[in-house]
Amino acid sequence: GLLLQEMTMAGLHELRFTEEKPLLRGQDAELENSDVFLSTVDTDWKEHDIETPYGLLHVVIRGSPKGNRPAILTYHDVGLNHKLCFNTFFNYEDMQEITKHFVVCHVDAPGQQAGASQFPQGYQYPSMDQLAAMLPSVVQHFGFKYVIGIGVGAGAYVLAKFALIFPDLVEGLVLMNIDPNGKGWIDWAAAKLSGLTSTLPDTVLSHLFSQEELVNNTELVQSYRQQIGSVVNQFNLQLFLNMYNSRRDLDINRPGTVPNAKTLRCPVMLVVGDNAPAEEGVVECNSKLDPTNTTFLKVGRWQGAPALSPQPGKLTEAFKYFLQGMGYSECQGWARGGRVPALPSASMTRLARSRTASLTSASSVDGARPRACTHSESSEAMGQINHTMEVSC
Repeated sequence: GLLLQEMTMAGLHELRFTEEKPLLRGQDAELENSDVFLSTVDTDWKEHDIETPYGLLHVVIRGSPKGNRPAILTYHDVGLNHKLCFNTFFNYEDMQEITKHFVVCHVDAPGQQAGASQFPQGYQYPSMDQLAAMLPSVVQHFGFKYVIGIGVGAGAYVLAKFALIFPDLVEGLVLMNIDPNGKGWIDWAAAKLSGLTSTLPDTVLSHLFSQEELVNNTELVQSYRQQIGSVVNQFNLQLFLNMYNSRRDLDINRPGTVPNAKTLRCPVMLVVGDNAPAEEGVVECNSKLDPTNTTFLKVGRWQGAPALSPQPGKLTEAFKYFLQGMGYSECQGWARGGRVPALPSASMTRLARSRTASLTSASSVDGARPRACTHSESSEAMGQINHTMEVSC
């Protein structure tokens, strides 16, 4: 059922959905098959290698720019690539019902795509800032006006950096399992020690899964271990992991808390699972963002990547409401016409109204649609509410 609870602190609204079954327990046979992460209908996807100031980027794209509509641009986590991270989610029927309205662009971090050539010894992997600075070349190559980013883990960090450096190119962000904090020297030393005593796939798995899931979801974890070890070049992966582990703190602060605070100016949806390794980081990221344009989605027992959820309808549903909040009015009928049960209309209206309260009203994307505009620098912003949707088992 749906529980709408009024919190006493700062008028926080919490929306709680109840899952029909746990998100990672009892994976169906298809998900447990290791081949499922790579299976897809690729006929509509086109591969490109794009020149950037910091080397080539492998990109796959479906569709072509549609007027003023943004592209949906994804960036995967460490140990994965666009197929391992996003295929299952984007092949879900209701997600395809959404994405048919947008061009979709999957970006693979340098050297992480399936079949990538190994970088030579001594190759300097791009820094996190440089990875973000590679993305305008993708936007320019395809003629996108701006993008809605969907990032996971390291990919979420890269997209957040991209939005901070190039805010005019980003209309919205869905950041899953983001950790805005750099590693302190104790964390750095622990990671070094772990690297000496653990295999690279095991190190990546501890980043993707909680200890509880590593112990209790052995079949799924073993499937991911196999894919991480065989699909992604291990030398290239180690370079990407090292660079991610050497990242600095994201330079963001909630508006009004410090002078000249920097923040993400676009609408943001943060997603994390209960007890996921990134849970603490995502909560802290939420505390540093503008509450007038941030939605926090907590999914019970969901970890790792969108491909890990046997019920992608919940993530699809949240993404649909996120797009509605940015003014894409044709989203209104998606849940009613698809397989995802719609929220009660009153709750959907409440969420849509609260999400759009900080946005400039916009017409259908088929017409001339102005960019979503937030009030992140308004003195009134701090008085508006933050929004939390919690999906729990």
